[in-house]
Parts: sequence; structure tokens; C-alpha cells
Amino acid sequence: MTEPSHRCACFYTDNIFIEEYQLHVSFQDVQQFTRDYGRTLQSKGCRGAEKFARVLETVKKEVQRRQNLAGESLRRKAEISLYYKPLHPEVYVLKESFLTEEFLEAVRICKSPNASLESLLNNLHPIPDKRIYCFPVFVPQFCRDFVEELEHFEKSHLEKGRPNTMNNYGVLLNELGLDDSLITPLREQYLCPLASVLFPDWGGGSLDSHKAFVVQYSVDKDLDLSGHYDNSEVTLNVSLGKEFTDGNLYFSDIKEVPSNERTFIEVEHTIGHGILHRGQQVHGALPITSGERWNLIIWMRASSVRNKLCPMCNKEPQLVETIGDGDGFTVIKNDNGEETVDVCTLI
Repeated sequence: MTEPSHRCACFYTDNIFIEEYQLHVSFQDVQQFTRDYGRTLQSKGCRGAEKFARVLETVKKEVQRRQNLAGESLRRKAEISLYYKPLHPEVYVLKESFLTEEFLEAVRICKSPNASLESLLNNLHPIPDKRIYCFPVFVPQFCRDFVEELEHFEKSHLEKGRPNTMNNYGVLLNELGLDDSLITPLREQYLCPLASVLFPDWGGGSLDSHKAFVVQYSVDKDLDLSGHYDNSEVTLNVSLGKEFTDGNLYFSDIKEVPSNERTFIEVEHTIGHGILHRGQQVHGALPITSGERWNLIIWMRASSVRNKLCPMCNKEPQLVETIGDGDGFTVIKNDNGEETVDVCTLI
């Protein structure tokens, strides 16, 4: 018999970038860091105890920042809950009226006893060789109201957490109180059935947590997003508005494909439409040339997949228990207090 699973963060000690020396490093302790990177840093000009100590302090601060992320987010969420007054409280609770008929029909097909990829593709706009699927998700009125709500929150003086290290502008939806009543039912009731048919080999049938955020692009803020892959098994990216020109998304292959062998394709992103793709697929956003765009991003995660292999470092995950869903990993404690990784068979 086991206790309920604990959500954990993966301690990303091997994805720290030292900009001054253009070096990605891992950090477990000072001895390991010195052994693995001492000579390399010297060859790049980091000579002398003072310079090395400065680098070591920078790395330690980044490790500490990552360890504190969950607690800081929880603090901001509590303050927002106390002091923020929503402009459109109706958008905080998912209703089917927010969703397009095309999207609802695709979900109905996936929930039917005879659901198959072939029966579903007629209701989507697939790019088969890339396994990318485009379809309308939200009706225009919801998109307008949702963006107005986000803009209203941005004008508040409350402290805001940013989505990730790549995007400087946007909102963490969990902190705004949109996770439990909007994003979670969207994932569980609608997106999981789709992903179970489209991506069964990527944990699509066992998506059990997510990270959801909105990013903002404009000519005086972030213009684009360089090529990257997501910390997810399956990702949904929905364009919410407002009015903008250019800024197409581009997609390549899975990250394991060598860069010189990758092929790219551009995908136009229209308001209200979503793009569903594998999280480990390299992708980015081209610059917008005018206007402003808000995108909803949902990183959906399957603990049964990532418990075996961290999708960011391709190693067995080094887990640190945290607040909330963490990075989508789970640890179970048995009757003896021992921690075991949940490695349920994929559906």
C-alpha cells in the first residue's frame, strides 16, 4: 500500500548557462563543479581564484533561484487573490460556450467507442510529416474578454511572475487563479481525449498535470521567440489576439534530430485557433511587424513518461519535492517511508 503521490520539480542542475564564458554547466556541489569545469573555464579565460569564485557564486545563485520558484509563485498567488478584482469574472470558469463547435466535435469523436486517428483528421488541419494539428479552439468573444482580463491584470500594481526565462512579458495563469476552474477542466475534459488519439506514444493518454501561461508579443516588447523545445509531453498554443501582422510560428523536428538534418515549416497562427504538437519538437516564433499578440500556452505533462526520463536533460530525473504540480513528476512513498517513482504503463 502506498501514500498519495507527491508532485516534484526536476532539479535542473545541468542546464545552467554562464554567459560570460558561453558555457552550459551542471552543479551538484563545489567538488563536482571544479572537477568537471575547472580546466574548461581556465581555457576560456577564467583564471585565478577570484574569477572562479565569482563564477561559482553566479551558478549557486541560479540554483537557489530555481529552488525558490514554487514558493515565490505561491506568495504572489495569495496576494493576487486578496487584492485583485477581475474585470471579467465569467472567464474564470470554463463553459462550453467558450469553445468552437469544430473543437467540440473533434473531442466528441475522440470520446466515442470507435475513435481513431483517421476519423479525427477530417475535423482537424494536420501537417502529417510534422505531427502538428491546427484547429479553432475558442470563439471570438471569449478571446476578446480573456485578453481584456489579462490587460486589466497587467495594469495592476501587484507583483507578477513571468512565464519562463525566454518570455519577458506574460502571465502565469495559476497565479491569477485561472488554473483550477479554467485550464484544468480544459485539459482533463477536452485536450486529454484529443491527445490520447493524436499522441498515444507521447503520453497523450496519461496527461496528469500542466503549466499554463500567456505570452505577449508587440513591437515595443518581445518581438519573437528563438527555436526551443518545451518542458512538456504535449503542448497547445492558442492565439488569443489582438491585431498583428506576421509572426508565424515555425516547426522543425524532434530535438534528437541533428540540427543539420532538420527541416522547417511555417504555420500561420490565426486568432482563436490552436496548434497542438509534441513538446520536444523544436519550434519558435518569427517577429511580428506590427500590432500586439497574446498567446495561451499549455504545457501538458505525463508523469508516467517523465518519471523515467527528464525531457529537458535526457537523464533520470533528480527530483526535489515542491509546492503544487512542480514540473509534472511524481514520487510515491510506501509504508516504509521509501520513495519510489511512479512508472505506470502508458495507456
